[in-house]
Amino acid sequence: MKQELMNLFLFIAVCFFIYILFRNINFSGIKEGMTDASGNEISSGNNNGVAGNAATYGANIKAATIKFQDTFLISKYRTNYETVILNLDDLINNLMLKTALTIDTNNPGDSIKKLSEMNQAKLALNNVMKFVDASK
Repeated sequence: MKQELMNLFLFIAVCFFIYILFRNINFSGIKEGMTDASGNEISSGNNNGVAGNAATYGANIKAATIKFQDTFLISKYRTNYETVILNLDDLINNLMLKTALTIDTNNPGDSIKKLSEMNQAKLALNNVMKFVDASK
């Protein structure tokens, strides 16, 4: 009976020690809910287009598109924009010719990379021209 009583008191003492330990731990750094490390609450209503926010996200994109269309007034300034795009295309053509004529034969990789990047720029200008032409 003495051993069982000793085990009971030991069990109660361990439980009391654990209670005191957890009672005094500072949990102020831990906040329940959706927060980041700085304690700022993370909103589930962010406009990233995921799940239920897709409709709102799409509407925000449409509003931004309309704002740009109102800013550019493509139908009014279409000829000016086309002139700028054609002049840029001529400039890139001349830069490509200059790069092709000045390729370092010991290290042609850099010049070829420049030519490739300028060719991508020409393709981008063609896409912009198509967009301007389609926005009559």
